[in-house]
Amino acid sequence: MNGVDAASVLYGLEAINANNGWAISVVGITIVFTGLVSLSALISQLHKLVALYDNPGKIKKLFVSRSESAARAGTPKAYLDLTEAQKQVCRQYNLLAQTMDDVISLPKLLRMAELSGLNDPHANMNLLLKSGILCADEQGYFRWDEDRFIRTIS
Repeated sequence: MNGVDAASVLYGLEAINANNGWAISVVGITIVFTGLVSLSALISQLHKLVALYDNPGKIKKLFVSRSESAARAGTPKAYLDLTEAQKQVCRQYNLLAQTMDDVISLPKLLRMAELSGLNDPHANMNLLLKSGILCADEQGYFRWDEDRFIRTIS
């Protein structure tokens, strides 16, 4: 047998065990199964791609509606009902904002709040933004809406 001992030749399950056959078969089955699942997911969603191909105006409508909803979410419509502690925080930030120019830089306002020892400056800044007291402008700065501040605090 060409120099091979007849006793060392393995057949059947012994050969599979000796040469990592089980691990190789599990990896192969996993690869095939993953490919089939991916293919079925792609085929199940193919109708959506065909619908977009038939009517490309849907894509534009989708992006326009998302941008409008984002713009609506960014502008506060109603006044928030604040607690007395939140109103006090707004008064403290009003004092800080009065020391700044007409436009307010959020990093500068945060730094001033931290130096003044105000608690949770980031959370309080979020409160001011959600309530509409701090309003964004086109240049990336913010302005203090005095009218909204007075209505919210009173």
